[in-house]
Amino acid sequence: MRAIDLSSLTWRKSSYSNSDGGQCIEVASNLPSLVPVRDSKDPNRGALLIEAGAWTVFVGAVRDTSLQ
Repeated sequence: MRAIDLSSLTWRKSSYSNSDGGQCIEVASNLPSLVPVRDSKDPNRGALLIEAGAWTVFVGAVRDTSLQ
């Protein structure tokens, strides 16, 4: 498995994260086939890399659930 350099990515806080510094995640969309996800409170800990198609399904499911 090859290492992926995440140091130059542009991270953004999830729109579902609250603004009081609590439970927050950040995502980066600079990679064509992967979506890196990390804890905004501890960004140096690393990131979870999710296949782009799986991320799309996940976000769609979260949106559907939040509309109920």
